[in-house]
Amino acid sequence: MLAAVAVAALTPGSVRATATSPAAPEVRDGVGTPAVPFWSDEFTGRAGARPDASVWTSEVGNRRQEGWWNNELQYYTARPANSALNGSGALVIRARRADRRSHLPCWPRGRCDYTSARLTTEGTASLTHGRIDVRATIPTGKGLLPAIWMLGNNGRVWPRQGEIDIVEVVGGEPRTAYGTAHGPGYSNEDGLGGTADLGARASRSFHVYSVVKERHRITWLVDDEPYFTLTPQDLPSPQRWVFEQDMHVLLNVAVGGDWPGRPGPSTRFPATMRIDYVRMYGTGVVDGVAVSSPRSPLAG
Repeated sequence: MLAAVAVAALTPGSVRATATSPAAPEVRDGVGTPAVPFWSDEFTGRAGARPDASVWTSEVGNRRQEGWWNNELQYYTARPANSALNGSGALVIRARRADRRSHLPCWPRGRCDYTSARLTTEGTASLTHGRIDVRATIPTGKGLLPAIWMLGNNGRVWPRQGEIDIVEVVGGEPRTAYGTAHGPGYSNEDGLGGTADLGARASRSFHVYSVVKERHRITWLVDDEPYFTLTPQDLPSPQRWVFEQDMHVLLNVAVGGDWPGRPGPSTRFPATMRIDYVRMYGTGVVDGVAVSSPRSPLAG
């Protein structure tokens, strides 16, 4: 059983199955009615292959983004060494120690000591209302900040863009899943969210991390058990609710930064995140076209 506590979280941030694919099992969409995905990636493919470039964009770099706005220590790459399929139906993201001869630029100066990957579905697949499930194992260790999260498509500057962290596992808290929302007036250390105790290190086994995004209501779940709900009434007055929009997905493993601190001698590299699938139910936008799950009461 998951233990949950509401908190103000401290954060900064293929092969596609269709809605009729038999590979996509029915799950509940958060309001008690079975549905099938309107979009999913099951990450089938040969070992070493890059994730589907028509779906996932690899964001690259560090220095120009001021350490990804969080003083992080990794340089994101598009290399298979940092993100690739494993040949057994999973996407693998690895944070690695960088080759000391690489001279990858880090903020504010000097060389990045680590490489990793940050993948996004911006412009290809977004959730409007419904549910997103991501089944994954998440690396743990001091100085790591792996995340599965969403950003808004409204074109505004963060935090007015809106951010929903489906799950983050920070540094030395290996069995704690953080779920958080960020918006104008409630961002960074003032983000609003909750935690769930996984009962063991997040790296030990797969869990399904989920968000149900209804109109004026967001619920976070682990393994189908809800642990935190947020509504506009929960915002600090007079702040704005910015989540009634399409939101795309990001997957990354960050190293260092303001929240987790620097890695310690006991932190193991490569630090590996394995994503079994990403599935969206309800209503959303795929390749610029509005879509919905069959039999979902949230469609329309």
